[in-house]
Amino acid sequence: MRAPFPRLAALLPALLLTSTGLAAAPDPSDWEAVLDEARSQTVYWYAWAGEQRTNDYIDWVAGRVEEQFDIELTHVKVGDTAEAVSRVLAEKQADNHDDGNVDLIWINGENFATMKANDLLFGPFAEALPNFALTHPEHNPEVVTDFTLPTEGYESPWGRAQITFYYDSDEVAAPPQDIQALLEWAEANPGRFTYPRIPDFTGSTFLKQALIALTDEDDALYAPVDESDFAAITAPLWEYLDALHPHLWRSGRQFPATGPEMRSLMGDGELAMAFTFTPSEPAAAVADFELPPSTRSYVPQDGTLGNVHFVAIPFNSPHKAGAMVVADFLLSPEAQAHKQDLAVWGDRTVLDVARLDDDSRALFTLDERNPAMLPAGALQQTLPEPHPSWMTALQDAWQARYIGN
Repeated sequence: MRAPFPRLAALLPALLLTSTGLAAAPDPSDWEAVLDEARSQTVYWYAWAGEQRTNDYIDWVAGRVEEQFDIELTHVKVGDTAEAVSRVLAEKQADNHDDGNVDLIWINGENFATMKANDLLFGPFAEALPNFALTHPEHNPEVVTDFTLPTEGYESPWGRAQITFYYDSDEVAAPPQDIQALLEWAEANPGRFTYPRIPDFTGSTFLKQALIALTDEDDALYAPVDESDFAAITAPLWEYLDALHPHLWRSGRQFPATGPEMRSLMGDGELAMAFTFTPSEPAAAVADFELPPSTRSYVPQDGTLGNVHFVAIPFNSPHKAGAMVVADFLLSPEAQAHKQDLAVWGDRTVLDVARLDDDSRALFTLDERNPAMLPAGALQQTLPEPHPSWMTALQDAWQARYIGN
C-alpha cells in the first residue's frame, strides 16, 4: 500500500436510491432483524491467504456460519489487503454505491486508515455486535484502536499479534536481547538470520521495531509522518540496516518473500534465528514437525511491537447483514478458542478471558508442555504501533534504498 488515496466525496446516506427504489442498510442495533436478513446471503470475505493454517481456519468458519446462520462464506484469497482496498475505491469512483464485490475485509493499519479517510467503510457497527462486549473494551482499549487511530465502530477485532523471536537452541545458547545485540549476533553468525522482503507486513514490522529501538524521537512515530523530519528520524535505522545486511542470509542480496517462507528456512536449517507476528506459531510449527523440537521462543527484554487485527465492511457491500453476523461469530468464545488452538492456528484471542464464564474460559486452556511455547507473561511488554503513515513511508524508503542490492 502506498500513500493514502485522496479524500473522496462523503458516503451516500444509509438509504440508498436504486433503480427499484430505496434500499435500507441493516440496523446493527436490531440484531434479530440482522439475523433474518443475513439468512441465505453469500458473504465474500477478502482475506490474506499467505498461511495455510489461516486458510484452514477460515474454511472452518465458513462451515460453522453455514450451519448456524445459513450464510455462505466465500474466502476471496488475496496476497495483499491493498488489493481489496483498491477494488472498493475503484467501485466508488465508478459510482457503485450498493453492489460492491467485497463484503468483509481482514484489515488493520494503513489499509484501515485509507478506507476510513476516504469514507469507504460501513458503520459504525462493531459495538452493536452481541459478542463485542466480551472484549471488555473499557479495560482493553487496544480493541478499539488501530495503529493510534480510534476505530469508532468501523472495525471489529478478531485477533492479536506481537513480534516473537524464535531460535534453534542446539545452535544458539543465549539469544540477543535487544536490537544492537542482534547486530552483534548476526556479525558473529553470518547468514543465520534475515527478515522478509519489504513490503511484506512481517518485514515492515521489523523495520518499525528497529526504528523504535534506535531513534531518540519515539514520540514522533505516533503522529503523522509528514509532521516530522523523516530523514533525520530514520537515519539511525538505515545506518543499522547497512551494517546488518551483509551478515544476513545470502548476504542481504535476497530476502524471503513472507514470514512463512522465513519459517521454512528455519525448518530447513538455513537459519538459526527468525521471528513471527504470531506468538504461538513456533510452537504450532514444532507440533506439526515443521520446526525442530529444539526450537525456543522469546520476547526481548524491552518488549516488541504488537497490535490487534480486525474485520471491516465496505460501504457498498450488498450483504452487510451477513458480514455483521460473520464478524460477530468471529468474536464468539467458540471461534476465538478454536483459532487460539495450536493445532489450528495459534492466533491469540481478543476476548477478556478472565471475565468469561467458567465454561467459556475453560475453552482457552493452553497446553504449555510444548517446549517452543513462550513462557508465561512473556507478552506483557507490548510496544504500540506507530501511526499508519510511518509504515508506507518506511516501505517506500527501504525499497528506494535497497531494491536490486
